[in-house]
Amino acid sequence: MQFTAQQIGTLLEGRIEGNPEVTVGNLAKIEEGKKGDLSFLSNPKYEHFIYTTDASIVIVNEDLQLMQETKPTLTIIRVKNAYAAFSTILNMYNEFRLDKSGREEPCFIHPEATIGAGGYIGAFAYIGKGVTIGDNVKIYPQVFIGDKVTIDDNTTLYPGVKIYHDCKVGKNVVVHSGVVIGSDGFGFAPQEDGSYKKVPQIGYVQIEDNVEIGANTVIDRATMGATIVRDGVKLDNLIQIAHNVDIGKNTVIAAQTGISGSSKIGERVVLGGQVGVVGHIVVAKGSQIQAQSGVNRSIKDEGKKWGGTPVMPYQPQLRSNVIFARLPELEKRIQELEKLIESKLK
Repeated sequence: MQFTAQQIGTLLEGRIEGNPEVTVGNLAKIEEGKKGDLSFLSNPKYEHFIYTTDASIVIVNEDLQLMQETKPTLTIIRVKNAYAAFSTILNMYNEFRLDKSGREEPCFIHPEATIGAGGYIGAFAYIGKGVTIGDNVKIYPQVFIGDKVTIDDNTTLYPGVKIYHDCKVGKNVVVHSGVVIGSDGFGFAPQEDGSYKKVPQIGYVQIEDNVEIGANTVIDRATMGATIVRDGVKLDNLIQIAHNVDIGKNTVIAAQTGISGSSKIGERVVLGGQVGVVGHIVVAKGSQIQAQSGVNRSIKDEGKKWGGTPVMPYQPQLRSNVIFARLPELEKRIQELEKLIESKLK
């Protein structure tokens, strides 16, 4: 589809500099832009590309001061936040590109399932007994939805998602391929003979609204009660969320992080890649934890940065790393001092 600068400017509440009738039909990075492309500039270190790009339209921050002339074929749209504005455009583009509707065959829908208006159900999807699905939900091929699951409006389940029985998924949720929601928590009771007896996991998983879950992430059902992922949480690929974990609103977690059972992660927490969190602890609101850190105790101070294994405040951890790097040199100096002292004592 083609859009004019005037249409885009109106949508973004931006100010147009150049030809308002120029049209674009593609999105591109500013350094790769060509005629008919729409791009954006928000990071100052890429400013030099705006003077050489062949893109037809570039979205910029309203306070950007141009240091030289741009090409006469370029139209600029000034907005309050170029990055956020371009994100809006990307979302619209994605909706057009991935627009799916109707029902493909073969698929299985239990007679006692309730399916809302609109939406899409792909081939080889399975929808179990007592399932309730809201309006405009997109269910891609090979999705499994177990008995008595509820899925609210405008949620998207990409190919191969598996949702076990009794789990609940809110509105505007995006679940990427290979995600498993509601698999059993890791509960085994040690026996006198050294074996382990499985502890039944009879709880469920609650995914609240506006959550996005990356590919191949697993969220285990609770032993009793619920494992909860609250509003606005963003989970990367390959994350393990154990039974009875509670993740606070607008928390962001990067790939390969694992959170052990019954831990509570506060609101607006940022966990870097490969962070490990032990069970039954609390991570305070606003905490930021460096990649590959090991959180072995509760973090009670809000809004602080942490790093290392075991985790410690971020700045002391950086200083410790400098000392660790010098340990061989320090050891050598200590050995030399020991020899010097021994020679003096003889």
